[in-house]
Parts: sequence; structure tokens; C-alpha cells
Amino acid sequence: MAHRSKRMKEADKNVDPAKFYKVEEAVSILKQSPTVKFDQTVEIALKVGIDPKKSDQMVRGTLSMPHGTGQKVTIVVIAKGDKAQDALNAGADFAGGDELLDKIKGGWTDFTALVATPDMMRELGKLGKVLGPRGLMPTPKAGTVTNDVAKAVKELKAGKIEFKADKTGVINSRVGKLSFEENALVENIRALLQTISRAKPSSSKGAFLRSLYLTSTMGPGLRIDLQSLAIA
Repeated sequence: MAHRSKRMKEADKNVDPAKFYKVEEAVSILKQSPTVKFDQTVEIALKVGIDPKKSDQMVRGTLSMPHGTGQKVTIVVIAKGDKAQDALNAGADFAGGDELLDKIKGGWTDFTALVATPDMMRELGKLGKVLGPRGLMPTPKAGTVTNDVAKAVKELKAGKIEFKADKTGVINSRVGKLSFEENALVENIRALLQTISRAKPSSSKGAFLRSLYLTSTMGPGLRIDLQSLAIA
């Protein structure tokens, strides 16, 4: 049996594993849990009603969080000439062409998001084995393959995130930092769930939002009462 720390045992005292919590109550419990020395990330795990094996039931999209994510974002833009300069002017941390491609080819992935202009995707596509497993490959659907690199950079810096159901039909996503005001976390969670709900595939039958858990990096996991959120 895994050993549980004194801090986790203390946190567990406030949690009833059989209870479904309203999201406001769950956020309050997480904020009252024993503290650690860093600002924890608050995350959700949402089970959706899809068959992940069917390509027409893929659930994927993007959202600009109303209150951002609180995460420090390091953005790399693969572009040339004026486009690279536009990206740097918009706040990109790195921007360039072949020199950055070579650096990534050598194993460099110390960044949060990657944006590319369409003309660079042929070369960037060759790096799928490096970028794919880390979820860093740009895609048009996520808005990270675009000629308007300045807009993409600004959105990512402001808290734009991408969500995607994994092979078990679960969407894991950060929704902010534990230092956020409670109402800011609740509004971020609601906005994310509403966006995911609108992404329901037409071939998905029955209830779409099946189960939801809320947790923080070092906090307990709490089951959320989805009905209380009244997400259509």
C-alpha cells in the first residue's frame, strides 16, 4: 500500500470520497488544503461520452480562458523574415527558421507552445517523432499553423489552451492556479465545460459530460456534481 504523507492525510480529512461536490465547494476545499511552497495548478479530468476508436467522435478544440491559466508560457515561432519579427514583436520568446528547426531536431523541446507559418510545415512535419509525443506539433485547428503569427502569440500569452480527449475518452486540462480568486477558477471551469459541450460530435449518443474530477497539483481529487453546473 502506498504511503501517504502527513500533509495528504490532513487534506483528506476535508474530503468525502462518496460525495459529489458543487464546483464552488470543491474549489474552496482545494484552497483550504495544507499549503506547499509553490503555486499549485488546478486541473480537471472530464470523462466524455464518445467512442475514442471512431475518428468521427474525436473531441478537440481551443479556448481562451476568461482569467488566463497563470502558467508561464514559452512560445516558439517557426517563420522567416518579417513573420519572425512580427512574432517577436507580439511577445514570442523565440522566432526563426532553419536554425530553430535544427535545434528542435537536436532534441530541444524546452517550450510550452509552437506556432508555425504554413510554408514551414513541410520541414516541421519531419520532426513529428520529437514534437508529437509532447503535444507540441502545430495544427491549423488549434490556430497554431497560421500566417497571422502575431495574433496566435498574443492569444497563447493571454491564456489560450487546447483540449483533446485521450484514447480513454478523458479530457485533462489545467484551469488556473490555486492562488486565483475562487470565482475566477469557477468561471474558468464553467467556460471550459461549455466549450467542450459545444464540441460534442453529432454521432455521440446519450449524456456527453459523464464525470468530472477537480484537483490541484498536490491536493485531493474531488468528484463534481455535473448537474449542479447546468451545462447544456
